[in-house]
Amino acid sequence: MLGSGLPGVPRPRRAGLPRTDPVITDAVWERVEPLIPQRARRRRYPGRKPLDDRAVLTGILVVLARGIGFERLPKELGFGSGMTCWRRLRDWQQAGAWNAIAAELARGLPDGDRIDFDRVAASGADAESESAPPVTRRPVTAKAKHPSPVAAEFGMTLLR
Repeated sequence: MLGSGLPGVPRPRRAGLPRTDPVITDAVWERVEPLIPQRARRRRYPGRKPLDDRAVLTGILVVLARGIGFERLPKELGFGSGMTCWRRLRDWQQAGAWNAIAAELARGLPDGDRIDFDRVAASGADAESESAPPVTRRPVTAKAKHPSPVAAEFGMTLLR
């Protein structure tokens, strides 16, 4: 009966997930920051100033710890959008720095052993190899559903 979906019957919790969102302490950040590649800003038309690497890295950890997709990361947490976190992760993977960052975080964070770093592992691809496997897939956005012509006739504009 446990987790049967019936009202009043509790669902089993996923075992092994951290109870709280991961927090990067100052001591861990001092060890991780030198591993993050520096990006040169364009001088002409620099665009919007990029988000802080520490905030984006925390957003990546929240996605991995909760087991959610990048597109489901709430902006209200202050870690940027899920797409921002995904792009930065992709850049770090392409630069060959993500494996070292993930190893340091797994050692340094209190719940580092419970975070699924293998979900976004670069599959052992070297930066020099030309036939490197693809990095983390781009998040898929939900497609909007359109009402049928009959539903639109009766004023129903949005289906969920």
